[in-house]
Amino acid sequence: MTTLSTPAAQQLVDGKLVPASGGATYPILNPATGQEIGHAPDATAADVDAAIAAARRAFDETAWSTDRELRVRCLRQLHRALLEHADDFRALTRAEVGMPDFMMGAAGFDVPVEGLRWVTDLLESYAFESDLGVAEPMGIPSRRTVRREPVGVVAAITPWNVPTQINLAKVGPALAAGCTVVLKPAPDTPWVACELGRLVAEHTDIPPGVFNVVTPRANDVAAQLTSDPRVDMVSFTGSTATGKAIMAAAAPTLKKVFLELGGKSAAIVLDDADVASAAGATAFAACIHAGQGCAITTRLVVPRERYDEAVQVAAATMASIGAKDPADPGAICGPVISQIQRDRVESYLRLAEEEGGTFATGGRVAEMDGDLAGGYWIEPTVVAGLDNSSRLAQEEIFGPVLVVIPHDGDDDAVRIANDSAYGLSGSVDSGSLERARAVAARIRTGTLAVNGGVWFSPDAPFGGYKQSGIGREMGVAGFEEYLETKTIAEPA
Repeated sequence: MTTLSTPAAQQLVDGKLVPASGGATYPILNPATGQEIGHAPDATAADVDAAIAAARRAFDETAWSTDRELRVRCLRQLHRALLEHADDFRALTRAEVGMPDFMMGAAGFDVPVEGLRWVTDLLESYAFESDLGVAEPMGIPSRRTVRREPVGVVAAITPWNVPTQINLAKVGPALAAGCTVVLKPAPDTPWVACELGRLVAEHTDIPPGVFNVVTPRANDVAAQLTSDPRVDMVSFTGSTATGKAIMAAAAPTLKKVFLELGGKSAAIVLDDADVASAAGATAFAACIHAGQGCAITTRLVVPRERYDEAVQVAAATMASIGAKDPADPGAICGPVISQIQRDRVESYLRLAEEEGGTFATGGRVAEMDGDLAGGYWIEPTVVAGLDNSSRLAQEEIFGPVLVVIPHDGDDDAVRIANDSAYGLSGSVDSGSLERARAVAARIRTGTLAVNGGVWFSPDAPFGGYKQSGIGREMGVAGFEEYLETKTIAEPA
């Protein structure tokens, strides 16, 4: 068993670090080796109920929702604790998530921790009340005030791919807004969420019940968070299919729902761009963290007359990156998260062949040596010879797989990019910034990179169009997802 200095995973319920009430646990595996590195509490329905009850009481009966200074102080404490425990947190993330150190300076750790500081700064200056002035509706002079108030109890349900980023992107703004939270991480990566709970319990003055972490393995236990009437909002990141189920479960009690779901983002290369450079950059991006990112551009859409060149460059780039141990300082593409996910990606590779595609590189389970032989590895793969109607081009794979698709001009490229159920991200490359902007304006997605620009930042809202979700995370818009709007009128 891999030894980590992080304390054993425990739930946080009503201010106490606790095991599952039934005493059961489930193993936590290192995806690079397949070996057990720890155990997580297998929360019961009673645990989830207790966490919801604690969050409800803390919202209704404590000063958390109204005391801005308390929230600022506590969030500053949490930020400091994360920085003080940064090395251990990174090591835990590498072991539990299989994330290369390359990612730690971005979505793996540094950016989400900076995001917590950013939203705390926003909390200090945010105007929760604004004056609409005096008007005379129906002839009655009235002074109107608009107040922004916390939604209430938030169930934050998070995935396994970049857990610290998504945990903090929900928990930070929700707590800053004055909400109380029950965090339910994916059962593949419960430990980093439990460690966040431990830091809250041991290093902050956050009152009991304000922040809770529960780690049920079973979906039916976790599902209580989406239907319980004591929960006011569900904030979910994950698959579109699960997002639809959560939306349906929340409907009877008309909960507010935030959903950040799947993507099949297109990297458009126009005919005046440096095709080789753009193809190499897109192939590199598709390898990051084994392609396990919802906003990664996994469709490379290139001019038909430059198609063979783009395929060749993308294949050479992916082959040079390869799959490596996430502990290797040069690793870009680590393992996928689990045997289930590897089997899923492998099934798409077989589907690519059935649909008539060919592999310019990759296309197989990666063969690794030593302890890594038991891990969940896929060779970085470039698929050629398919059009945008193929399932490989339409469905989210969540592995290091890039599909290269030809286009016949700007209008055709836009058509291909928009011919998707998703609308999360994308990119446009052109020798003309004006031309790139014109194409970008026509793409129906929530984020776009133009000529190499980077949108990922704590102050920039992130989310999708169409079946990529509802609402925005990060930025002021992400903070305001956790607020309600109240208009008050009094005699002028």
